[in-house]
Amino acid sequence: MTSPIVRMQHVSYAYESKHALHDINLEIPTGAFLGLVGPNGGGKTTLIKLLLGLLKPQKGSIELFGERIEHFKNWNKIGFVSQKANSFNRGFPATVKEVVSTGLTPNIGYFRFFTKQHKQKVEYAVDLVGMKDYLNTNIGSLSGGQQQRIFIARSLVSNPALLILDEPTVGIDTENVQKFYDLLHQLNEENNISLLLVSHDIGTMTKHANGIACLNKELHFHGDTHSFANLSENQLSNFYGHPLQVVTHQHE
Repeated sequence: MTSPIVRMQHVSYAYESKHALHDINLEIPTGAFLGLVGPNGGGKTTLIKLLLGLLKPQKGSIELFGERIEHFKNWNKIGFVSQKANSFNRGFPATVKEVVSTGLTPNIGYFRFFTKQHKQKVEYAVDLVGMKDYLNTNIGSLSGGQQQRIFIARSLVSNPALLILDEPTVGIDTENVQKFYDLLHQLNEENNISLLLVSHDIGTMTKHANGIACLNKELHFHGDTHSFANLSENQLSNFYGHPLQVVTHQHE
C-alpha cells in the first residue's frame, strides 16, 4: 500500500497564546486534487507554511512522502504557487523564460550556467501550461491568467509530485478561470501531479476537486467532494462560525 504524500498527525500550532491550528489529522493520497476551504483566520496559511517547512509543528508530526518532515530534504518534490496576481510588479524586466528558469535555482544553485537540458526543462514546463509562444515575452505584458500559468510553470520545472496553490485565481478574469481549472485537471489527471488548492470559493471546489478539507483551526471535514456537497448550509455555517450560503457555479 502506497504511503500518503502528506500525513499530519495531531498537529497544533499557536502564535503566542492564540491557536491557529488544533489537533489536525490530515492525509493527502497520491493523485489527490484536494480543495482546502475555510474562513479567513482559519489556519489555512499556517497549514501551508507547515507543509513547506517554513514553520515547525509545536505538537504532533508531519510526514512528506513517507519521511518525517524534520529529515525531509527533497523539497523539489513540492511546488508552490502563491497569491501573486494582484501584487506582481508589471514593470519587472524579465521574460517568461527567465522567470521560469528561476525555478531551477534550488537544484543548480546561483551563478551557474544553464545546460541544454535545463533549457529543455524550461521549455517543456512552459509548453505544459500552454504558453510556448510567449517564451521571450516580458512577463509584465501578460494578463493575470497568463502570468499565473507562468508561475505554475516555474513550479513545474523542478518536476514536483505535489503542487500547492494558494488562491490561484485571484486577479484572473472570469473568462479565463475555467481555462485555468482545465489546466489543473490536465496536470492532475494526465501528468500525475497531486494538487492541494486553497480557496474561499466552496462552489468552485465542489465542482473541481475530488476531495475537500474544511479548516477552521480544527479540521471539521475531510472527505470526498460528494459528501461535502451534501452537507447542509447549517452544518457549513457551524464549521465556519457564521451564516454561510453556498453558491454553486455552472460552467459549460
